Amino acid sequence: MLYKFVKMMSSIISMLPRAVWQSIGNVLGEVCWALVPRKRKSMAIENIMCSLSLDRKQAYQIAKQSTTRFGKMFMEVLRMPTVNKDNIKQYVAIDHPEYLTEALSHGKGAVLATAHSGNWEMLGASLAMYGFPLVAVVQKQTNGDMDKFINENRTRAGMHVTYKTGVREMVRMLEEGQIIGLLMDQDAHRDGVLVEFFGRLASTPPGAAALARMKGAPIIPAFITANADGTHKVILHPPEWVEKTNNREEDLLLMTQKLTNIIEQHVRNISHEWFWLHNRWKNTPKISK
Repeated sequence: MLYKFVKMMSSIISMLPRAVWQSIGNVLGEVCWALVPRKRKSMAIENIMCSLSLDRKQAYQIAKQSTTRFGKMFMEVLRMPTVNKDNIKQYVAIDHPEYLTEALSHGKGAVLATAHSGNWEMLGASLAMYGFPLVAVVQKQTNGDMDKFINENRTRAGMHVTYKTGVREMVRMLEEGQIIGLLMDQDAHRDGVLVEFFGRLASTPPGAAALARMKGAPIIPAFITANADGTHKVILHPPEWVEKTNNREEDLLLMTQKLTNIIEQHVRNISHEWFWLHNRWKNTPKISK
């Protein structure tokens, strides 16, 4: 039932002028912020103050912006059926696509390391529409109807979708020369490695480094940001290579720290587009006095 409703809403939103659907997105964003529990808001504000050395008023504005933007982002997801490989350049431009082309030229595939910043759904879709063989590694949605709708958009864009549990499939597709897209900026609980993020230790997924080290593949840090006119820009970084020594744990730690540093710098540059409502430092070790 929900699937049919979302499909209907997608059709309606897709027919609306930009000014109208953006206005709807703005309203949804304000509603979203109003519904965020006070404790969650306080956590986000405190983390912004600590990470960016801002006062509470400035941190509040960033926390609010990083949340209200989800209204427009949701509208963009609903409108994804209107975007295709023929018109993608009207919506998204890629900064330094040669970095990804060069990475793939080695014949080992590539790992795309990214973060929950900007419209990350548009990031994967746009790269696929530009002709890059992208595999989206995703978390299965708790609601089956929404999972079906979102994955339809991903496959329509040209992405192959696999869930986080499909490690063997990731390895196989990397061997086939495809790009494995991994989000690596959320708390990884006990499965992560501890690296510094804004001066504090944070449990971080080592999957990008582990996959690249296993197959000798390059890693491309990648992000997406919104322009003032509503279009987007994909920011690609030069390839990173994992040094393979006899100490696997150290190799993964060093590369995960390097990638996390790149993510940190991106968040510093465009702080209002990162997902501050997530408790990134949930599993930071307590310092005993």
